[in-house]
Parts: sequence; structure tokens; C-alpha cells
Amino acid sequence: MAMWGALLGAAAGAGLLLVLDRAAAMRRPSLEERVLPYVRDLPAAGGGAHLSGDRPTSAFSAVFGPPLASVARGLDRVLGGSASVRRRLERANLPLTVHEFRVEQALWGLVAFSAAAVVAGLVALSEPGRALPLIVLCLVSFVVGALLAENRLTSQVKERERRMLAEFPAVAELLALAVAAGEGPVSALDRVVTRARGELSVELGRVLAEVRTGTPVARALDDLAARSGLPVVARFAEAIAVALERGTPLADVMHAQAADVREAGRRALIETGARKEVLMMVPVVFLVLPVTVLFAFWPGMVGLRLVTP
Repeated sequence: MAMWGALLGAAAGAGLLLVLDRAAAMRRPSLEERVLPYVRDLPAAGGGAHLSGDRPTSAFSAVFGPPLASVARGLDRVLGGSASVRRRLERANLPLTVHEFRVEQALWGLVAFSAAAVVAGLVALSEPGRALPLIVLCLVSFVVGALLAENRLTSQVKERERRMLAEFPAVAELLALAVAAGEGPVSALDRVVTRARGELSVELGRVLAEVRTGTPVARALDDLAARSGLPVVARFAEAIAVALERGTPLADVMHAQAADVREAGRRALIETGARKEVLMMVPVVFLVLPVTVLFAFWPGMVGLRLVTP
């Protein structure tokens, strides 16, 4: 027992020394942090290599980062569509690159794979002959998890665009009122972005930031039209750009755009109501009507049985 106690004490002491050594190493500034203030303004060599931000920020990133990056690159090669993913990330306003999204997608796939592997392991213990179908099930679970991550991205894009469409008429009317009151386009954008809260105001804030950094207003609005997934917002941005270039009254253009969006929303609501009306007939035809017929004819059938000799 004394020998085991000595071994355990030695192991605990060695572990404590390793932890203290690592903590001291983490507190020391790295070579990058010491050199970066003196070379911050120099052009990066090697195609824009960064001096900071490339180190792993946690033990998880240090251990599992390279394998996840390899899996993410494999997913990108197999699935493809990097341009579509980049476009959807921009439309969803997510601060992710395509590679970071692929890593997240690989994590979703690995979680699904792990859950399926646990179930498959429990089944394989009782039925060892079903190993091959269980392996196929684990691989299919990985694919399903990766596709669910991409489907979630698409859902985030649709939800954000739905909120933008709901906010659009009010924002357009506010811009029209500000312009009609005598403010310029940039001042009107500033006023609306400062007071409005929502996804469309975020996009207009990006336009305002581009204008303040020297981009012409028409070009910034054209960029908004290009990255927007909503035809209504794209038409609105293009109409304002054309009005600025040709001198058309902006207030009339914005009022007309807001009226068009409200009319389109009214038509969409009527179409949705018509589709729901057809769906509402399903329980009536297949549930209420058979029950009503049964209640109507059942007493007669029982009466016929009672009077039959």
C-alpha cells in the first residue's frame, strides 16, 4: 500500500508540475505579440499570411482542429457549392467563412455519427452478425447530420428574409418621410438606421458605412441589390440608385415601392388563405363527414336488426 501511495503521489506531483509549467508558458508573450507592433503596417508576405489569430484559442481547437479541418475540406470537395454557401452566409448575415461553416457542418455530422455509433455498438453486442449494416447506418447518419447543418443555414436565410420583407414597408415609408422633409439620401439613411431595429436596418447600416468610407451612394445601393435575396429589396435599391442618377423625386419612388410591397403582401396573404382553405377541408371530409354519416345511419341499421325475424 505504501508503494501505491508513493506512485500516486508522484503522478499527482508530476501532473501539478506540468500544469504550472503550461500556465507559466501561456502567460509569457509570444514572439508574434512582441514583433507585431513593429510590423503591423507592413504588407503581409506569402499572399496575406496573418501574424496573429492563427494560434489555437483552446485545447479543443489544438487537439481536434486539424482533424476537423481535414474533414471540412473533404466535405467541401464532395458536396461542392462553395459559392452557394458563401452567398447564403452573406444573406443570413452570419460572421462565418465557407471553411468555418464546413467545420461546423463536420461537427454536426460527427455528432450524428457518434449517436448512431452508440446505438450500433449496443446492437452489435447482442447481434454481431449485423456489423456491416450498422456501419452503413453510421455513415448515413454522418451524411444526414452534415445535410441538416446545410438545411439549417437555408432556414436561417429564409427566416431573415421573411423578417426583412415584413420590415420593408415601414422602413421605406420612414425613408420617404425623411426625404420629403428635406433631408438628403445619406441623412435619411442615417436617421432611419439610428432609430429602426431589424434586419433591413442592418443592411441599410452596411450601405451607410460603405457610403461614409467613400463609396458612391448609387454603387452602395447596387451592392445591396446584388447581395439581397429578396427581389423587392433589390428593386427598391435599384430604384433609389436610378432616381439619384437621373434626378427623379426620391419620396415618390419610396412611397410607390412601399405600396407595391404592401400590395404584394396582401396578395400573398390571400393566396395563403386559399391554400389553407383547401387544407381545412381534409379533416372535414375525412373525419367529420364519416362520423356524421355513421351517427345518422347507425340507429337505422340497429333498428333493422331488431325488427328482422
